[in-house]
Order: sequence, then C-alpha cells, then structure tokens
Amino acid sequence: MSARLRVTAAGPLVSVQDVGRFGYARFGVTASGPMDRLAYRAANAALGNPLDAAAIEVSLGGLRLDCLAGPISLAVAGGGFIVETDQAFGSWQVLTLAAGQSLTLRRGPWGSWCYLAFAGHLNAPLWLGSHATHGSSGKGGGLVTAGMDLQIEAPRVVGPDRALPCPVFARPRHRLHVTLGPQDRCFAPETLQAFLSSPFSLTAAGNRMGVRLAGPDIAPNVALTMPSEPIARGSVQVAGDGVATLLLADHQTTGGYPKIATVLDCDLDAAAQLRPHDTIGFTALTPAEAVARARLYAASTASYLATLSGAVTPLSP
Repeated sequence: MSARLRVTAAGPLVSVQDVGRFGYARFGVTASGPMDRLAYRAANAALGNPLDAAAIEVSLGGLRLDCLAGPISLAVAGGGFIVETDQAFGSWQVLTLAAGQSLTLRRGPWGSWCYLAFAGHLNAPLWLGSHATHGSSGKGGGLVTAGMDLQIEAPRVVGPDRALPCPVFARPRHRLHVTLGPQDRCFAPETLQAFLSSPFSLTAAGNRMGVRLAGPDIAPNVALTMPSEPIARGSVQVAGDGVATLLLADHQTTGGYPKIATVLDCDLDAAAQLRPHDTIGFTALTPAEAVARARLYAASTASYLATLSGAVTPLSP
C-alpha cells in the first residue's frame, strides 16, 4: 500500500532532506541535511517516525501538493508558514490528507524554512547512504519540482489532527553566541571589538551554503596566505574585502579564509530561520560557557521531542 502526492508548484531550493550525510568530509562531501534540524526532527517526532526519516524541506518559495492516493497523515514544523487544505492553519500542525485534497505551504509572518514529514516512508533516492540533498549539485534525495510525484510507502493515519507546540527556542534568534576563532589572531583587537559590538544584517546573498552579512568592515590584518583547512557549520568566514559569511548546511568542507568566530551549533537552527535584512549581533562565550549552553539546549530539545512522540495516536497501520 502506498500514498501518492503530485507536486503542482514548488519554489527554489525545495528538497528532500534527512538527518545528513556524515563521514565523507575528507572526500569533499559536506553533510548537508536540514537547515533547521530541530524543526525537521519535530515534524518526524509528531508522526511517530524515526527522527532521521526523509522529509521535504520547503523554502520561502512554498510548495503545493495534490493527494492522488491516500489517506496519509502529515506534519508541518519550522518557520511560521501558512498551511492551507480545505481551511488555513499556521505551521506546527499534524493533519491528514485524503485522495482529492490539496495542500499548500506558503510563506507566513516569520521564518525561512519549514519541514513536511509523512507518516510512512518517503520513496526517494539515496546517495552515499543518505537521502539528504546537496543544494548546488542536487545529489541525494533531490530537488522537489513541479510535475513530480512523491510516493510514500506504508502510509499511516495518526490522530487526531492537532496543532503542535512551537517552543520559544525554535523561533528565530537575533543574538547569536559564538566562540572566537580559530583565526581570531588574524584580526586587530579593535576589529574583534567591532565584530562583537556592532549590528550585522543578513543580505539577500544567501542559500543553503551560507549567507553574507552586511556590517562593519572586519578585514583581517594579515596576508591571506593560510593553507586551506577543514570548516565547520557555523563558521563566520571573512574574505579579504572584510565581508563576513555565516556558513550553513551545505558549506564547503575546506577553505583558506580566516574564521573570526564560530556560532554555537545550538544557535544555528534558530539562525537559519532569519530572513534577509534581519539584524543580528554576536556574543562571545568561553569554551566552558559554550559547553554548558549546548548541554542545556540538548536536554531541552530531547525533552520536547519526547513529548511530541508520546502524543502520537496510531489510527491505521
């Protein structure tokens, strides 16, 4: 038994994602995976799915699906998108589609990404053991485009339809915590002070790889001769023109520009929900403070996801 949904409209960068592709960075293959990992896991948890199940990542361009064969339950979590079936809802919803019904996801008052999970197994291509789509190459589960059909094996109905709680830590965050470095030595003390005390704004020059920031000139004060080295998600990389770039899910695996700071991983999901022209600031933490904050976030998210999973009521196999 399977459910089938036809894509009738899809914005740019709508793609299949799972938890990510790990262990291949040494070959130049980034992990990819969802921009907002908490929202992705929340959508799966709300349906009783494994937390690493494949789902659809929806950009501000939106998505429209027609249900050709069902019924099937769906969950939407992430940015504050508008969800439309026979009526309109906010995101953070569990709902069931029957054959003949349509689902539309479109941008709402806040957020840049939302996640559509299915109660069942989304049939999507694997690449190197993962469904995660690398945005610029399309490798993995692939980009979702108008005209294609989505096949969900072993569909289930879970109920009742309900709103999901959206925790405050899932909202966009305008103050990001960082640890300085690893190349903070390449910047003058007054440049580091400007980085930590000045507002920046997200530019429209952004995608799943990263986003350029508009703000004070924070050019390094050394020659750009450092050898390429591994790059982490959340790195704030600065080119010779003094413009910073916050690197995100599809970041390159190595680079030779200095990194003035690294945003804490526990802040990145909320940072991904910021929109172009939103303002952000950076606060530096010591390593010990960063570890404590990360542990608190991990405990909070684990408790929240367990609550969602415990609320699932299976109504059909």
